[in-house]
Amino acid sequence: MSHSRSVLLVGEGNFSFSASLCQSFGSDSSVIATCPQREDEALRHEGSANNIHIIREAGGTVLFDIDCTKLAECMSLKDHLFDLVIFNFPHCGRKSGVKKNRELLKNFFLSCVQVLSEDGEIHVSLCNGQGGTPADQPKREWHNSWQVAAMAAEAQLVLSDVQPFESEDYQSYKCTGYRSQDKGFRVEKALLHVFTHSLPYKSPQKLTVEESVEGERVQYQIPAELSDYMFRDFLKSGSVHPVKLAQDFVLEGLAENWGVSMVTETIPFLLSGKQVQNNCKIDRTQCYLIQLIQRDSDSESHPSADTNKSTILCSNSWTNKRNENSSSASVGSEKVDRARNKGTEVLKPVRSLEVDPEIEAEFYVLRPSLMAPLEDLIAKHKAPTTDCDEVEESEHSETSVNVTANGTMCSLWGISDVVFRNVPINSWALPVFHELLLNAALPSEPDPLKLFSEHLEKLLGPYGVSVKTEQEDLCLMAQPMGLVGKILAIKEEESHSFINLCINLNLDLLAMLLFALPDWRLLWSHDPRFYKQFSVRPSPGTPFCSFSLFPEHFRFDISFWTGPSWDESKFYSVVREASCGTVQQVKLIDTFSHPDLSQTSYCYRLVYHSHTHALSHTQALRFHKRLETVISTWLQVTVR
Repeated sequence: MSHSRSVLLVGEGNFSFSASLCQSFGSDSSVIATCPQREDEALRHEGSANNIHIIREAGGTVLFDIDCTKLAECMSLKDHLFDLVIFNFPHCGRKSGVKKNRELLKNFFLSCVQVLSEDGEIHVSLCNGQGGTPADQPKREWHNSWQVAAMAAEAQLVLSDVQPFESEDYQSYKCTGYRSQDKGFRVEKALLHVFTHSLPYKSPQKLTVEESVEGERVQYQIPAELSDYMFRDFLKSGSVHPVKLAQDFVLEGLAENWGVSMVTETIPFLLSGKQVQNNCKIDRTQCYLIQLIQRDSDSESHPSADTNKSTILCSNSWTNKRNENSSSASVGSEKVDRARNKGTEVLKPVRSLEVDPEIEAEFYVLRPSLMAPLEDLIAKHKAPTTDCDEVEESEHSETSVNVTANGTMCSLWGISDVVFRNVPINSWALPVFHELLLNAALPSEPDPLKLFSEHLEKLLGPYGVSVKTEQEDLCLMAQPMGLVGKILAIKEEESHSFINLCINLNLDLLAMLLFALPDWRLLWSHDPRFYKQFSVRPSPGTPFCSFSLFPEHFRFDISFWTGPSWDESKFYSVVREASCGTVQQVKLIDTFSHPDLSQTSYCYRLVYHSHTHALSHTQALRFHKRLETVISTWLQVTVR
């Protein structure tokens, strides 16, 4: 236990723990020890008078008749904020059951957060088995435990650590108060639970962005569900974010045998419909369609602007600015005009426009891949070098390394940034992730595909990545997430002596593998405790230590009637937005088509779970009720 400036102890019996703590801390800390009994009752405990004397001699304060579930109402604690609050072996007294003790814990936590400093800790010691966490050995059945982590989540607290309760560290401590008696609790194998504040949930924002796309300055709105993933700059120079560490690890490994030139030129978030049509590798059903608010000639309206830079023009609150009556608008100029007046309809996928590809080309999507931008940049600046001459470093390159590989000098052109895909919601489906794309034209002998696959498997194999052939593509696979990258090779039409090689890697999934992250959403956390672990640039294989232990899963079903058509991708988007990203999985469990009406009933099961925020049953239910409300309005369905 680290020394703290201000310490509050609640639920004390004979004050032996407080006295021992004061002797340990000395004058370094301010200690206030409280008990729920009146002074005359407290003095009946053996040794309490002497312990109170020790506390006061050490400069501490003793308060009687203090209800730990109403700390903010205590005048003696008014205007106090504590760095550490300790509650040892809480109990309602007498033969109270687990439900009453759960209620005690919940009310204590709700009261405690009102007097806890921003970086403060709450220490709760429980007998083995009471907490209901995997740290208890043996672990009780969930319904028969005190569910301490779940009760703390009701007060927006997370369980950050569990450690043995070291009673021998406090020599004068004598546990007492079991069932309101002088008899002590059994402290053998007892556990100390450490709780800290969670960051609050923030309502999604709809960002209005301006950038240049193919010579035109455009304004558009980012879907609210994606707003927190924009402009995070994880890959900037000097970053120690795990995604950047994963990229550096891969590039350094490849540079042992091949030259690597990373293009750092800023590229727009948008792809035009023509670019989407020309790239057969893009899965158009997963694209986020973006309707423009405004489009101007770049040269006329912004002659001196940085044409590649994206700028946030404004940010609107999800709760206040959402267009509740947005619906599918007709394709064409009328649709763009309507978008200017009402705001962008952000949930419509590209596949709905396949009936008219000429009109589709007038619209834009958030880039689902970096392939098109990389091809354009390579064509714009220079082609990769394949002879023995040294590759000249470009002003657009961050690094340019050239090493002989089997007597041949070559260079890989690379680019990395975020990409966006409107995918179903499950544990390994990422709507936003960082893609690393490497491209080179290499001699067909020796076989570059074999060389790269063997090298990558050797580099990433220790972290669970293997190379498998699927439909003539070499896929980088890992369990349990599945696909983490691909290696593609296309023979050049003009000359069969060269092969165009492309390596595609999902850096977010790689970072999870390299640092044993339990949830991809952690990569996007704003919590400083996440970044602190990577400030020393840990080497791959260093496991991440979670700051939120044993978060609960909450499952709720939602059923509704739809019309003759149903776009499931819109439903996924609304779920992400309404739940603030706390839904980990969505599964369709039942459908029913009415024999007489043109209606279909869908039933989905949603799993709420979060490693980044405290998620209580109350909060999860609140998100779910909000989802039931908003899908009725936004998707025009009838909730059953």
